[in-house]
Amino acid sequence: MNASINVKALILLLFLPLQAAAQGFAGLGTDAGDFATPVPGRVLEFPADHGAHPAYRIEWWYLTANMTDDSGTPYGLQWTLFRSALAPHDGEGWETPQLWMGHAAVTTPQAHFVAERLARGGIGQAGVLADPFSAWIDDWAMQGPDFDTMRLTASGADFAYDVQLTATGPLVRHGADGYSVKSGAGQASYYYSQPFFDLSGTLTLPDGEVSVRGQAWLDREWSSQPLAEYQTGWDWFSLSFDSGDKLMGFVLRGTTDFTAGTWITADGQATALPDGAFGAVPLGWHRVAGRDVPVTWQVTLPERGLDATVTALNPDAWMATSVPYWEGPVTVTGSHNGVGYLEMTGYDD
Repeated sequence: MNASINVKALILLLFLPLQAAAQGFAGLGTDAGDFATPVPGRVLEFPADHGAHPAYRIEWWYLTANMTDDSGTPYGLQWTLFRSALAPHDGEGWETPQLWMGHAAVTTPQAHFVAERLARGGIGQAGVLADPFSAWIDDWAMQGPDFDTMRLTASGADFAYDVQLTATGPLVRHGADGYSVKSGAGQASYYYSQPFFDLSGTLTLPDGEVSVRGQAWLDREWSSQPLAEYQTGWDWFSLSFDSGDKLMGFVLRGTTDFTAGTWITADGQATALPDGAFGAVPLGWHRVAGRDVPVTWQVTLPERGLDATVTALNPDAWMATSVPYWEGPVTVTGSHNGVGYLEMTGYDD
């Protein structure tokens, strides 16, 4: 049997019935069943929690980066590895219920390059090891002696990148020491980030190689039912200001919207933001992939004096992947200036 065809069929079997059931975006509001669920008070442990958690249904290692070349031209980079489980355990070879999906992208002011990989766990094609840290799918990899120093590689039909990551600040736990609530009904995930990576390396684009430098942000999250069944999508912001302070904030859309976030000072001190504190209102829309998507936003956080406009570097940064979404770099102007990344899901055509 062709392994890639078999894997794609399994991915579709995993995601499509959940989407058809309308249990939250991409089925992420489906009842957890026999899978483990996050509980408040669990202490995140490192390096162990950098690795996989097969008892939970969904998990990701999600890196985005804002970069410039020697002339100051801005670029964005994404590298994501998703783990999804058909059952709450691991296994050897083709008996494992663990499925893997990788997304990689490079965004320029004029173009957006995207690639996707699909794999079955248990046969060595994809996986994550905590110590020394290694996350991979096929020949895409994020690897290093530890979580602070890593090499990141990926490639697609018309792009590639090879960059180095060096942490310059601490890990940040979101919510209550890493227990991140996602709805008024109490759905939650375990969620932490490394938002203090310095990045340097090379992009390979159709016009040739480009040397870049910048900053990267890595998110780690796992759960079994991270959304309520009525939540149809989200708008997620990771913003780095010229002051050195940072902000993670999201709006989960549904019959009732739910917001949360974390204010991160330049030295890594984190303050959790309760529902309603963080605000994000669309100011401008763009037609992409047959749907209207907000690509200009007013973002507010009154307690920090934040009232800024967030604007997409490239409004066409659509991820035409198995589960499609918008993801791309943004600029920040207003009370605070800076750069960041925006992810938007659930905008139907």
